[in-house]
Amino acid sequence: MTDVEDKITRIRPQRFHEIGGLEDWRVLGEGACAYFRTGSFAAGAKFVQAISELPGVGSGHPDVDLRDGGVTVRLITIADFYGLSERDAELAQRISALARRLHIPADPSAVQTVQVTIDALAGSDVVPFWRALLGYEDRANSPEDLIDPQRRGAPFYFQQMDAPRPQRNRVHIDVWVPYDQAEARIAAAIAAGGRLVSDAYAPSHWVLADPEGNEACVGAAGWIEKTTLSGQ
Repeated sequence: MTDVEDKITRIRPQRFHEIGGLEDWRVLGEGACAYFRTGSFAAGAKFVQAISELPGVGSGHPDVDLRDGGVTVRLITIADFYGLSERDAELAQRISALARRLHIPADPSAVQTVQVTIDALAGSDVVPFWRALLGYEDRANSPEDLIDPQRRGAPFYFQQMDAPRPQRNRVHIDVWVPYDQAEARIAAAIAAGGRLVSDAYAPSHWVLADPEGNEACVGAAGWIEKTTLSGQ
């Protein structure tokens, strides 16, 4: 890694997980995320202040959520692509090193992203309604994605359909979890009355349904082929 801040070189989720010093982080649908258990709001505020002084921080990068028990940090690059860059990996390394110096433990199992997906035959007609209703804004370079400008509400994704599918629900939830938590999350959902609809794209994507047939997808970005999904 270098300290060149204006370099934006895209990297894939699997590559991100292969880089040393990033064990605290997991790639989800909304970029690379880490959760640090600070134990109190005051300790978390001090940690966030320390993060703000690191090289590479600025202009909304990273996205930080401070709560009473801990701090969630999200890194994502919005350029001519929406994803991860070498710059994100460098900053993630610095944040983890800072947490270790301050004796703040990370909990990779505590991160997730929830997205609402709507099937649409004419997205250009449907998206403006939801944008106005929610007070959301377009995600950069993506006319089929809406995001909460405050980064609190779940993002909405509009999936293009070629023909109506009356036998399936038109709205479903996507849950992005750490790659090493996916099997446990799916097993828990099935034990709670759900069923597996499809694992055709496993180990990165599964389709589940609740007892009444409402569907939800589980995504696990950045799965590393040299390990099993459970990380053993």
